[in-house]
Order: sequence, then structure tokens, then C-alpha cells
Amino acid sequence: MSPTASPDPSEPPWLDEDELAAWMATTALIIRLPGALDAQLQADQGLTFFEYLVLAVLSEQPNRTLQMSVVAAETSSSLSRLSHVVKRLEAEGLVTRERVPGAGRRTNAVLTAAGHAKAVAAAPGHVARVRELVVDAVSAADLAALRRVSETVLARIDPGRSC
Repeated sequence: MSPTASPDPSEPPWLDEDELAAWMATTALIIRLPGALDAQLQADQGLTFFEYLVLAVLSEQPNRTLQMSVVAAETSSSLSRLSHVVKRLEAEGLVTRERVPGAGRRTNAVLTAAGHAKAVAAAPGHVARVRELVVDAVSAADLAALRRVSETVLARIDPGRSC
């Protein structure tokens, strides 16, 4: 759709040519980058990008343990999505779940030794792919700008989240 001569004041302003081009490039990146990362991780380690993120987040924690709600926040996921993925990772012996003592329905995700080994094995190929597709593809200034833009947009999506 394109702007009209007298736009309805209740409608947002239409995107101009440059804004539309930037939005379409962003849309393509949002859609295609996860698939490219998935493809590498699937081929090398039989993991999805999201499964790898879960393992990586847990591998960086003391005792390789973290409350599920925190893992969900760290991976920009819903608890429901995380639960489904952790169930698959449990079936593969990579993660276990433990109830947190006390009141409430809190659960920890715990990375097993096999899960840690899988994360360690997957990391070099993943980092190489991230470098190839993003980090080494742009200048240091553009990478810093990408971070600023991403953090700004994420703050609008989820104002309470820290990046």
C-alpha cells in the first residue's frame, strides 16, 4: 500500500522508500539468519539454534543450573516453548529438570555432562558461522551500530528486559 494525498489521521504515516527498504532488509534478516544458523548446527551437531542457545546459557552458569524462567528470558523465549525444547533435550540426556525447594512451581534446568560436551563441541562451528555471516561481514562501526539498533528495538519490544 502507498500513501494517499490526504491520509487518514488515525492511520500511521506510510513508510517512505528508504524506510521500506530498511524494513524489508530487516525482515529478511530476521527470517533468514536463524535458518542459516540452524542449518549449520543441525549439520554439525544435530541441534537447532534454539537448542544450542539453551545449552550455551546453561553452560555459562554456576553448577550449570538455572531456573527455567530465567533461561526463557535469556533465550528470548516463552516458558512454553522452552519447556518443549527442554523435554526434547531431556530425552537426549543433555538436560535434566529439578524442582526448586520451597513454595511455588519453580523448576531448574540442569545441564548434564553430556549436554556440556555437546555445547562445547557445537561452539566452534557456531562461532565460525556467526563470524562468517555477521561479525566479519560488517565493519566494527557497523557492528557497534547493529548492537545499538538491536538494543533500542528490543527495549521497545520488552521495556523491562536488559540486553
